[in-house]
Amino acid sequence: MVMISDRKMIWETVSKIAKQELAPRAAEVDRTGNYPRDGLRKLAEAGFLGMTVPEAMGGGGADSLSFVMATEAIAKGCASTASAFVAHAFVAGALAAAGSDEQKSRFLPAMTAGYRLGAFAGTETVSGANPFAIATKAVSDGDDFVVNGTKAFITSSEEAEVYLVLLRTDQARSPADISALIMEKGTPGFSFGRKEDHMGLRGSSDGELIFQDCRVPRANLLGAENGYYLAILPQIQGLAMLGAAGISLGIAQAAADAAISHAKTREVAGQSIGQYQGIQYLVAEMSTALAEARALTYSAAEQLDGNGSQPPSPLPLFMAKLSATETAIDVTHKALQVHGGTGYSRELPLERYYRDARGGTLHFIPSEMLKGMLGRMLMGMPPF
Repeated sequence: MVMISDRKMIWETVSKIAKQELAPRAAEVDRTGNYPRDGLRKLAEAGFLGMTVPEAMGGGGADSLSFVMATEAIAKGCASTASAFVAHAFVAGALAAAGSDEQKSRFLPAMTAGYRLGAFAGTETVSGANPFAIATKAVSDGDDFVVNGTKAFITSSEEAEVYLVLLRTDQARSPADISALIMEKGTPGFSFGRKEDHMGLRGSSDGELIFQDCRVPRANLLGAENGYYLAILPQIQGLAMLGAAGISLGIAQAAADAAISHAKTREVAGQSIGQYQGIQYLVAEMSTALAEARALTYSAAEQLDGNGSQPPSPLPLFMAKLSATETAIDVTHKALQVHGGTGYSRELPLERYYRDARGGTLHFIPSEMLKGMLGRMLMGMPPF
């Protein structure tokens, strides 16, 4: 069990790295679209790229709340770095939860040390975020699979070394027969396509993965074929949902802090704009909405950790992701309004926060899809 003092140390350590190493480079990362490898290296040196892996496997053994807090602190400094951090954490967490002993020993030491980064490859242009519609296929051939297909919008696309790829094997008989295969950079037939030029989170290196007769050992299958990924999803989806929520909280907090500082120092007609009631309303609304989203997210993390051997309910996780990502858009919008015309300028980070926040509603599960899933589940129906 992670003690409160440990969480405090995690928060302070990551916040220091974010302030000293990530935030000063965030504008350049956004402007150039360069991958924030230096920032990830600093996090690796401090042991945070393995924080979701149990101590027995060489990781930090941190709980879900500590992971959220770390993600939030990273995103406050640089949201692109946080996006790559969460993608890596998801793959490492999936290997720790469901990988074979051989897979764990082969991949996790280098991943926890930050020598090899992980990327999750689920999305396709033909299926979007719906896993039941994926078309990438793996055909059995002796001790191997031969993989063909294309993945799109994959975070850390060309920068990662270990990819967790969702696909269908030739044994699939229904839309739910989804398998997960560990694929490595440099495998013959595995190449990269177009790199996305996104409006926000521009340093996360989103792009295409292309598989053309790509031969991968059957030993790289995560668990069993046909539906195993969906079976283990409840164990690992917290890393995706809470990670997305944490990124949004960090962006929103950076925007709110900037707005409050600006309101206290910007003077018009001999007094700070913070003296005006309209500005006070905006500050109150931003801070309250952010506190609500953070409370919901932290509660979801604590429920996930306190669930014991029972399968965790996805409802708190989905609600946290929806609340935090939507709140980030509202908060960055209001923070920009506090700044007025200066906030619209690229000389300040407000417009970057605004653009970065928008990406949160699209990642992993888009807000509209998530609302539909939540509504169905709350009425006792299956999510899809």
